[in-house]
Amino acid sequence: MKKTVLICLRYLSLFLLLISVSCEKSQPQNNVELVAQLTQLVEANQRFLQLVETANNSSKEFQAQFKKNRLLYKKVEWAVEYFAPDTARFINGPALDELEVEENKFLPPNGFQVIEELIFPQYLPENRKALIAELKILNGNLLQLKRQFEQIPITKEQLFDAHQLNVNRLIALGITGFDSPIAQHSIPEVAATLESFLVLKQQFDSPTFTALEKKVRASQNYCRAHNDFNSFDRAEFILRFVQPIGVLLQQLKTEHRIADVDRNAAVNQSVASFLAANAFNVDAFIPDLQNKYSEAKAKLGEALFSDTDLAGSGNRNCASCHRPERAFTDGLKTNVSLHGKSLPRNTPTLTYAALQNAQFWDLRQSDLEKQSKDVITNKDEMHGDLAVFSKKVNASKKYAKLIKAAFPKEEQLDPTKVQMALASYVRSLTAFNSAFDRYFQGETTAMNAEERAGFNVFAGKAKCATCHFIPVFNGTVPPVFAKTEQEVIGTPATADNKQLSPDLGRYAIHQLPQLRNAFKTPTLRNVAKTAPYMHNGVYNSLEQVVDFYNRGGGVGVGLKVDNQTLPPDALNLTTQEQKQLVAFLKTLNDQ
Repeated sequence: MKKTVLICLRYLSLFLLLISVSCEKSQPQNNVELVAQLTQLVEANQRFLQLVETANNSSKEFQAQFKKNRLLYKKVEWAVEYFAPDTARFINGPALDELEVEENKFLPPNGFQVIEELIFPQYLPENRKALIAELKILNGNLLQLKRQFEQIPITKEQLFDAHQLNVNRLIALGITGFDSPIAQHSIPEVAATLESFLVLKQQFDSPTFTALEKKVRASQNYCRAHNDFNSFDRAEFILRFVQPIGVLLQQLKTEHRIADVDRNAAVNQSVASFLAANAFNVDAFIPDLQNKYSEAKAKLGEALFSDTDLAGSGNRNCASCHRPERAFTDGLKTNVSLHGKSLPRNTPTLTYAALQNAQFWDLRQSDLEKQSKDVITNKDEMHGDLAVFSKKVNASKKYAKLIKAAFPKEEQLDPTKVQMALASYVRSLTAFNSAFDRYFQGETTAMNAEERAGFNVFAGKAKCATCHFIPVFNGTVPPVFAKTEQEVIGTPATADNKQLSPDLGRYAIHQLPQLRNAFKTPTLRNVAKTAPYMHNGVYNSLEQVVDFYNRGGGVGVGLKVDNQTLPPDALNLTTQEQKQLVAFLKTLNDQ
């Protein structure tokens, strides 16, 4: 079972507010079909409850009914996730406690994935009471959804936005088994998800919609003909089916002059999928509008990045530890302090750091501006003073033009603007030009057969993509990208896997037992350049890392990790599959 601890950043309330405001833009569409589908789902869940209450503990019957119900849910998931994301978390979220770290509390999980754990791989009679309780909770949540959708309007803008998000959800979560970790019923569920695109026919029946419907039906047929989870060719499916659906969706949107929804979207609403060129909006992750990215700010930030006056000693800068030629890491197991002692953690890459909602291995800062201040003022890392540094920069003639270009209304920098400039530079480190990117943007020779096979292992049997989400390959959860994950994988202290790393990770900041030894899920982009690996640099090669995961993480190698979120079961990857996986990981290097 894939277990994941989620960081709730409370962006969802703002997301819903923006959606509600946009309702004024056009007349709402009729919700009749959606409400009818929700009614079917409610009734199916009630039948499931009655079956459990009266049947003779039949695993096959329970599992069959569960699969039917999940297929019904997949047809309405596009709307549930869009309009009721908080409720969706307790209908089909991971079977893990929902942490409210600021309040130092947690909410127990509910929904399909909890039920899945109770009946797969086999139902045990002692789980009957818990199963009945979960089905009753699920029924209450589904009835609440049904009442909600009987009342709310859905605009044309929202309709297209929700379905565009659903294209990306299919790629990142649907085909990877994210929410079917034990039953592995993901591919049939993808076919059900595809059905949801046909709701557009109600208002947009046209030759373009006819082409879209034809592509949806072909996609569903492909899923039915290739429904084995491990052997499913995800690369082919994305290229031949999912991305063309996204293209046709955009064509339909253009033809009917449908405007974008007014929200700060992480993925540009004009692209066919988040695999397209220029798909991501780095300003979706900024703390305030004044922090918006600009090339001029980034250019100033690049100069400041290499200025040794940032450090109190005057002999260290950001590039000392984040070296561009090593994808902004340093190649060390752990870095060295100003006093010559080893620091406790490995230096992470700054590439794609802009596309996450928390910084550092323990996620202690929420944005890049705070991250830079944390490092600069840390007595062991740089021991600098931003106010003193700002005065030195303002007195230097070499910065005058850069400052004027970055901040036209300002004559001088202050500490806040130093942080803004450095953050803009880091936000520029999102090239998206790797072989992986080029392959899915149409350059089909960019990855060879071994690398494509490795991608299918990554997104399938190895379950890597259920934590390192496509396409950023970090723990920021698509398709909305409003929260960033952490994991407990049981990282050992040494490469012989004899002892658990003593680093408590996020637990040192928030004393919740679920967070003991929890660390950020880092990006795998440029991973071939960023060795050694893990928060403590314990492994020197990708082969060692793959072996660790293949064996089931810390628990799998024999360590005691009671709260491990990584599934402890062996992946049973063959030698060839491990080799293919490493080959794929190397395609994530930027040019």
